Parts: sequence; C-alpha cells; structure tokens
Amino acid sequence: MSYPQAPWTLQGYAYQTLQLLECDRVRPLIPSELNLVSVFPGKTVGGVYLSHYGAGSVLEYSELIVVAGFVSYGGKIGSWISHIYVDNPDSVAGGREIWGLPKEIADFTWTDRNVTVRQGDRILCCLKYHQQNFGLPIPLGASSFSSLNSNLLLFPAQLKARLGLVSSQLEIPPESPFGGLDLGQPWLTVHADQMELTVGQPSIVGQRDLEFNVV
Repeated sequence: MSYPQAPWTLQGYAYQTLQLLECDRVRPLIPSELNLVSVFPGKTVGGVYLSHYGAGSVLEYSELIVVAGFVSYGGKIGSWISHIYVDNPDSVAGGREIWGLPKEIADFTWTDRNVTVRQGDRILCCLKYHQQNFGLPIPLGASSFSSLNSNLLLFPAQLKARLGLVSSQLEIPPESPFGGLDLGQPWLTVHADQMELTVGQPSIVGQRDLEFNVV
C-alpha cells in the first residue's frame, strides 16, 4: 500500500452527530488506562462522523467514524474512536500504521439527502439529513486518542469549514458492529462544507498494559 505521511490534509464535507451514551456500554471498548469523561451521571458524549474527501485531498475517500466517548489521560482530553470505515485501501493502511486506528473497508452511497454505509450485504448505518441552508466559517481544533502496539497515542485535528446545524435521522441496525452502543437519535447534527481538515502526526503519551497468552 502507498499512503502519504502525516499530516494529512483533506478537503470536502462532513456530518457529525452528537449523542449521550451509557458509560457502562462503551467502557469495554476503551483501554483501561484511559479515564472515561462523564458529562452527566453515567453518560458520556459520542456520535457518528460521516465525510467525503475529494479534490485537493492527499487521498480521496469517504469515511465513517464512531466515537464511543470522550476520555482523559495525563491531563489531556480527547475522543476515543471505537470503529472506523473507509473506501480506500491506502487510507486503511495509513490509518492503521500511522495512527493505530482500526480502519476497515466499506462501501458508501451518497445521495442529496442521505448516506448509507455497507460491508457486503450488511448495512452498518444510514444517515438521513436535510441540506444546510446557512453556515458560519468557524475554525475548530480537537484531539483523539488511539493505540498502536503497546503505545497510547494522541493526535490533533484542525478543521476549517462553514458549519451549520441540520436535522437528521440515524439508522443503525442491531446487527451492525456498533449496534450495541445504542447510539439512538442525535440530539445535535452539524454539517461542515467548504471543509479543510488537517490530521496531525500522533505522539506517544503513555503505555498500555498488554496481556499476552503464552501457549
């Protein structure tokens, strides 16, 4: 596989949903070294990010990211990505080898009002949305944790985009790999267009206690 080195600069559009998730449901998906951040008793913030990166990007592809919650470690806060899917094998290789993200291949079907993501005959999710009529140019920054071998990683992302709120409906079949998170309907969905996203080089912030089974 051939992929660019970090940072990756990606241009296109995206939809981000926000939901409250049960801490007990997401805890098994998050390394024990990371502290789960609760915004309400027993609740953390998660959501689904769906995007398409086109002309002007270091790689062109669509992406589905499932954020299982926000976590903290060593005084730093970031999101934890439990599931991630793309439709470009080079993005899979780069995501796994640079950032330690569990990327898998999936198929994306975009229309004017929805996007459906499939693996083979299985639907992973479908997001139905209304087009954005108004947005404001807003720069944002965020960080995410990941894990590569025994290393805990933290990497930054910088976003420049026109952001606006849209109404949406999220459908996740029970048999979807992340159906057990019980994401439910979004209480907020943000649309980003005229988007430029820069995903930076990860840094090692800690070590995981990995258990090995010796036969």
